[in-house]
Amino acid sequence: MLLNPNQSAAWDRDHFFHPSTAAGKHARGESPARIMSGGSGVFVTDIDGRRSLDAFAGLYCVNVGYGRQEIADAIAEQARSLAYYHAYAGHGTEASIMLAKMIVERAPAHMQRVYFGLSGSDANETNIKLVWYYNNALGRPEKKKIVSRWRGYHGSGIMTGSLTGLEPFHAMFDLPRPPILHTEAPYYYRRRDRAMGEEEFSQHCADRLEELIVAEGPDTVAALVAEPVLGTGGIVPPPAGYWAKIQAVLARHDVLLVADEVVTGFGRLGRMFASDLYDLKPDLMTVAKGLTSAYAPLSGSVVSGKVWDVLVEGSDRTGPISHGWTYSAHPIGAAAGIANLDLLDRLGLVENARSVGAYLLAGLRDAVASHRNVGEVRGEGLLAAVELVEDRDDRVFFAPERTVGARVVAAMLERGVIARAMPQGDILGFAPPLCLEEAEADMIIDATARAIDDVLGRPGESA
Repeated sequence: MLLNPNQSAAWDRDHFFHPSTAAGKHARGESPARIMSGGSGVFVTDIDGRRSLDAFAGLYCVNVGYGRQEIADAIAEQARSLAYYHAYAGHGTEASIMLAKMIVERAPAHMQRVYFGLSGSDANETNIKLVWYYNNALGRPEKKKIVSRWRGYHGSGIMTGSLTGLEPFHAMFDLPRPPILHTEAPYYYRRRDRAMGEEEFSQHCADRLEELIVAEGPDTVAALVAEPVLGTGGIVPPPAGYWAKIQAVLARHDVLLVADEVVTGFGRLGRMFASDLYDLKPDLMTVAKGLTSAYAPLSGSVVSGKVWDVLVEGSDRTGPISHGWTYSAHPIGAAAGIANLDLLDRLGLVENARSVGAYLLAGLRDAVASHRNVGEVRGEGLLAAVELVEDRDDRVFFAPERTVGARVVAAMLERGVIARAMPQGDILGFAPPLCLEEAEADMIIDATARAIDDVLGRPGESA
């Protein structure tokens, strides 16, 4: 579709209600806007012809890169043969059946079934309902409270927005709502007691979780919903020993684990799933984003054998499990998912994420870790962050109104690289497509270093 750029911009301001956007400023043309028109590999192009390296893969999601003809062809063929049929009352399509099998083959060995939705948000809504159903089927109607972590991100619905532990997603929406509870984030860099080692801090987090469960009553707490690596809350890998200690707490109190792998699933950390990397044994697992590399909307709730057996018993007693979306297991999304997973395997993109991710993280550390305003460079696989601070020695953070992170990201865009300014901090986020090459990683590293210098000054200069 070719539109006049000026006309498109006017229609955008007048008619398009954007997510996570300053509505008034955008409508008045007071904030930056960009209309995207094309993409290939790790690069995207806007309607004005500006080409940028997308170092955030859209929203962590275009894992195989832009312009993959194989996925476009699969979508077109499915649309021609059967664009839609529902999945209710035992109906299926060849695409949805095949994709469910492919996911289970790649998931941790104890995972058995896939329920399909459209987004990570609706998949986590499904997971909450399944947790409640599970406990009702077991005759435990009081065991319904769901714990998540501060700084976690799990969606923007009523319940999933409540699970999300970030203030911008709560303010003005009357969130969070019960029965959602929050516990401490495993954010080692921002620990209050700087004398704590990683294992000690992990134990501290596990102790806070256990204290919460005991205070609420273990017979009322149903599940912990958690990302293996904190994503939007700062791109924070877990400290040493964290997941072993957390899972021990959950086991003691018969609390289910919902691993939200929307960001980490399908290769981003250099393993097919982060659950394998961190030896997680989830009862439910949330997938989306990299499932189709965002070529079509699709999500999944992956169900363990333990939970599935209880769901079956409940359904045998009470009838159909009355939960569903019109577009559950949409065949076009499923066809995109099949082609996407085939590409991941054929092109070796999971292994590439591991090797080039290590190269990118090492390069960022070499280039910027010594800068006086860089507090930490962290990451895993092709997921990385640079945290900016006013004083690295005393760990003093910039005042939010200075918008340092956003200014650095804007300076990177001027240099042809798209990064993300993460919320609740001055944190530069990186999650490029898994097809990134080392030469392209060098472009990200160079743009990051130069943009930090542009905004905060070079060594020896005042900021």
